[in-house]
Amino acid sequence: MRILLSNDDGVKAAGLEALVQALHQEHEVIVAAPMQQQSGMSNALTIGKPIEVARDKALEEKYGIEAWAVGGTPADSAKLYIEAFMTEDKPVDLVISGINHGANLATDIIYSGTVGAAMEGYFHDIPAFALSLDADSRLTYQEAAEIFARDFRKLMPEEGRCFLFNMNFPLFLKDDVPQYVFGRQGKRDYLNAFTKEERDGRVFYTMAGEIYDRDKGNATDIYATEQGYISITPLVTDLTDYMELDKRLEK
Repeated sequence: MRILLSNDDGVKAAGLEALVQALHQEHEVIVAAPMQQQSGMSNALTIGKPIEVARDKALEEKYGIEAWAVGGTPADSAKLYIEAFMTEDKPVDLVISGINHGANLATDIIYSGTVGAAMEGYFHDIPAFALSLDADSRLTYQEAAEIFARDFRKLMPEEGRCFLFNMNFPLFLKDDVPQYVFGRQGKRDYLNAFTKEERDGRVFYTMAGEIYDRDKGNATDIYATEQGYISITPLVTDLTDYMELDKRLEK
């Protein structure tokens, strides 16, 4: 397959290189990823400003692949390659974003730059995975990448339709065996999210906070990873509230 890799941790991130290492011998791999850390950028695009682009010589020389460092957001990176660099005779078969440092579960999916880059593939009718690894996981990036490289084709829909799958590797693997569970988004919030600081007469707020899960029922991505499963949540981009729409149309 011809696979485009991106992320939000930056082109030098260990999780991205682990995917390159696991996939490049069997597949044609291209990298288009941000020059710098871009976590929490969701689907943000750089509008009306030039975006710097440079070849990443380290990845290209080490793995013999095409690699681009993009001076923009995760979505910029994937969108720019697909719309400006990709040619009709060499289309991308799959977009993979990650492996992110830290989980992207529940409500965090909305803010995730990892998901944002994968979603650009989906916007262009290219199947896509967003991959994340619990920051304290017993798994290494290399182990997670090797598991994904071995199994991803059997996780894809048999009918070959376009999809966007958000996948999270857990803190530990139940029974030390990779097991996949498809489930819905949970609901996650953060307590004490902002801390205030005053310096030289100026006021600053820093966002952090403690995780507070408002919904981690046994059908959710949160529950699956807590039990040691690799969670997969199929995502869509249609934000229409169809229940409310149906009510309005009935009037």
